[in-house]
Amino acid sequence: MVEPKSDAERPTIVTLGNLFPEGLSAWQVVLALLSVLIGWLLSRLARKGVLKLAGRTPGISDSVSQLAARVTQYALLLVGIGVGLAFLGANVQPLLAMTAIAVVVLVLVLRGVADNFAAGVLIQSRQSVKIGEEIGIEGPDGVIRGTVQELNGRSVILTTIDGRTVHVPNAALLTGVLVNDSRHGARRSAVDIRIARSAGVDLDAVITTITAAASGVDGVHAREHPNVRIAAISPARWMLTLQIWHHPLHGSAVVSGTVRGVAEALEAAGLQAVVAPQNAPPPLVPPEPF
Repeated sequence: MVEPKSDAERPTIVTLGNLFPEGLSAWQVVLALLSVLIGWLLSRLARKGVLKLAGRTPGISDSVSQLAARVTQYALLLVGIGVGLAFLGANVQPLLAMTAIAVVVLVLVLRGVADNFAAGVLIQSRQSVKIGEEIGIEGPDGVIRGTVQELNGRSVILTTIDGRTVHVPNAALLTGVLVNDSRHGARRSAVDIRIARSAGVDLDAVITTITAAASGVDGVHAREHPNVRIAAISPARWMLTLQIWHHPLHGSAVVSGTVRGVAEALEAAGLQAVVAPQNAPPPLVPPEPF
């Protein structure tokens, strides 16, 4: 008769319940793994969905869409991990409290970044500013005018006419006064003309000479004809304002050519005149008497 083996000599039967700590069932581990897996899958799908939605929305740049996709993906992945820890019986309340504190601190620290990011999304979705347009915005030393070179999540990058690069925060661009010089497709400039009066010279003939000279300048639009307005008339002179239309980004060159062309036409007609761009900086010498 074979005697029964002692407890130490008996083989240990490994079951699924022996692999986990006491009080933790196999179903809890399976559900935790499933929650993490589902959270990972949902995060991947959500990332692709955000990128596809941003691609179909006009005005959203690649940097903004990539950032929104990453934030959505990581948020869903963290939710899946948190649900998995809850299935394992972990006390997630301290973790949630620490996460909430971290989020509050992050929001306070990155408040300006978040404001600029939200403003950038609104600017690009509304398309109030586009790359290649010339805009003007209030700066510390007056109005800053430049051509838009880049739109990103923090600022709008401008290049001024004198070659400076200006970074304008999106929040300032959204809340401040914005002047878009290019949206209309054409821009009007003015030239001041002072002509000495002489006997036998008719004002209408002078206006015809001015408009003909302005129409022949390269860059002046033919669709909107040059227009001459009478600013003032005195016994000694006529003060006129010439209005011309041109491409929004070619104002300086067109106005310079107009000043030269009109001055040469008046000189050829035997008239003494002073031609200057409107609102030009004051000269360093006293103005001519007429």
